[in-house]
Amino acid sequence: MNPYPPEKATTSDSSGNGFAAKTGLHRGIGWKGAFWIASGAPGLVLFTIGAVAATVGKPAWIVWLLSIGFGFIQAFTYAEIAGMFPHKSGGLSIHSSVAWMRYSKFIATLNVWCNWAAWSPVLAIGSGLAAGYSLSILYDANSLINTWQITLLDLGMIKSGLSLRINATFILGATFLLLVFAVQHGGILRSVNTTMILGLIALVPLILIGLIPLITGDVAQDHFFPFLPLAYDIDGNVIEGNWDIEGWKLMAGGLFVAAWSSYGFETALCYTREFKNPKTDTYKAIIYSGLLCIVVFTLVPIAFQSHLGLGELVVPAVVDDAGEVKSPAIYDGMLAANIYKGTGVANALSSIVGGGAVIGNIIVVMLILTLLLAIMTTMSGSSRTLYQASVDGLLPKYLSVVNESGSPTRAMWTDLSYNLILLMMSDYVFVLAASNVAYIIYHFLVLNSAWIHRMDRPHWDRPYKTPMILLVMGVLLGFLNLAIMGMGTEIWGEGTLKTGLFFSSLIVPLFIYRHYFEDKGVFPSQLISDMQPQISRPAYTKYLEYMPYLSIAAAIILVWYTDHI
Repeated sequence: MNPYPPEKATTSDSSGNGFAAKTGLHRGIGWKGAFWIASGAPGLVLFTIGAVAATVGKPAWIVWLLSIGFGFIQAFTYAEIAGMFPHKSGGLSIHSSVAWMRYSKFIATLNVWCNWAAWSPVLAIGSGLAAGYSLSILYDANSLINTWQITLLDLGMIKSGLSLRINATFILGATFLLLVFAVQHGGILRSVNTTMILGLIALVPLILIGLIPLITGDVAQDHFFPFLPLAYDIDGNVIEGNWDIEGWKLMAGGLFVAAWSSYGFETALCYTREFKNPKTDTYKAIIYSGLLCIVVFTLVPIAFQSHLGLGELVVPAVVDDAGEVKSPAIYDGMLAANIYKGTGVANALSSIVGGGAVIGNIIVVMLILTLLLAIMTTMSGSSRTLYQASVDGLLPKYLSVVNESGSPTRAMWTDLSYNLILLMMSDYVFVLAASNVAYIIYHFLVLNSAWIHRMDRPHWDRPYKTPMILLVMGVLLGFLNLAIMGMGTEIWGEGTLKTGLFFSSLIVPLFIYRHYFEDKGVFPSQLISDMQPQISRPAYTKYLEYMPYLSIAAAIILVWYTDHI
C-alpha cells in the first residue's frame, strides 16, 4: 500500500495554523518560559558528577569541560532543525525524524524512541536521588528505614547485583513523582510558573557551590594534578595511571556518562508548538539554556573535586580463598561508594558552602528542589515526545490525547508507570548508563539530519541557519559520541551496551503495530505534509542520495570497532 496519500504537499507551517491547530497544545509561552522549564537541566550534574569523579579520577573536571563544550557546539545545529518545524511539539527527535523518514521509516522512528528512552529515566533516577537526599538528613545511614527492603526480582543475569526492590527510597521517590505529575497535569503555564520558582531556588545553591571556592581561593591544586587517570595496585591502593588504552577507556567512560547530563539542555526545544513566536523563541531558548549550563557544568565539578580530593583506600576488600569478594574495599574522597551512587553528593556539596549543620541541611533541601526541577523538566519534554510521535503515526494512538489544559496526560501516565518500575532498580548508575546508549544514538541521528534537511529541503524557511563550520563540527561530534560510547560503556558494567541496544530496539514492534495494524501502512497527513514526498530534490543531490545509508553503516562499524578495542 502506498504510504503517501494523494494530497498536495505543503511547506512547514511557521504560523502555527493548519495542521498545528489540530494538535491540541496551546501557544502560551515565550523563550523565557522554555528557559525556566529547561532550567532543570543544570541540576542533571547531580546525577552523574559522583560517578564520573569516582571512575575517572583527577581528569574528571576536564571531562565536564569537554562534555559541555561538545553540547554547546551541537546546540547551534539543533536550533536550525527545530526552527524549521514551529508547528511540531516533542523536540529534536520529532524534527529530525522527518529527515530520516524519506530513507527509512524505522530509523526515523528509532530516532524518536531513543530520545524518549534516554530522557524518561531521569524521572526515576532523580526521584530516587531526591528520596535518598531526604532520608540522609532525617535518618542515620544504618537506621532501619534506610536498610530494609523487599526484593521482588533478581536481575543478576543482566548485571551482577541488580534487582527490583521496594524500600523507603522507592516509596518516597514515588511520592515525589506523583507530586510532579500533579503540577504537570495543569498545563504548560502552570509548569512554567512552578519551574520559575523552583529554578530560582534551585540554581542558588549550584551557583554558590561553584563560586565560593573561587572567591575564597580555596582551590586545592593537588586535587587536580598530576593529570593522570585513576588506577589501583594489586592490593586496591590508589595509584597514578597512564594514558594507555585503559586510561583512555576511563576517559571515554566519563565522557559517555557526562553527555547524559551536559547535553540535556536541548530539552528547551521540546516546546516549539507552544511558543508564541516560534521563529525567534526557538533559537533563544536553547542558546540561553546552554549558556546557563556552561556556567554550572564548569564551576560545580571543579568545586566538588577541589573539596573532596581523589581519596584513598580506607578498608581493604575481604576476599575468600576462592577469590570471591565477601566485602568490597572502602575508600574516602571522590572514590567513596556513596559518591559513586550519588546519594552522598548532596552532603559533599553542602559542606563546600560551610555554616554548620543547619546551613548544610538547608542546602541539601535546596538540592532536592533542584532534582525535582530536573524531574519536572523531563516529564514536560519526554511526554511531549511521546505525544507528538503518536500524532505523527509512529507510536500507538492512545498517546495523542491532551486534557483541557493542553497537557498530554496519557503520555504522562505512560512516563509515570514506566519510571515506577525503574525506580525499583537497585543500581541507578547502571540504569543511567544503559539509557544513555539510546541518547548517544539519538544525538547521532539528529546531528546528521541537519545536512539531510539541507539536501532535501534547501528552500525551506530557516529562522536560524547555523554556520557551515558548526554544522560540520556537529556531524563530527555525532561520530565522536559513538566512538566514546563504544569504548566507554563497559566501564559501567558488563552488558551495558547490549542492554542499551536491546531497549533501543523495542520500538520496532510498537511501530509495526501502529503503522501496519492501526494505520494500515498510511502515515497521517500532517507528517506527509512535512515530508513533501511529491517535491523532487535539487539535481546535485542525486550524487548524495546514498549518503544517509553510508553514514548509518559507518556508525555501526565505528561502534563495533571501538567496543572491541
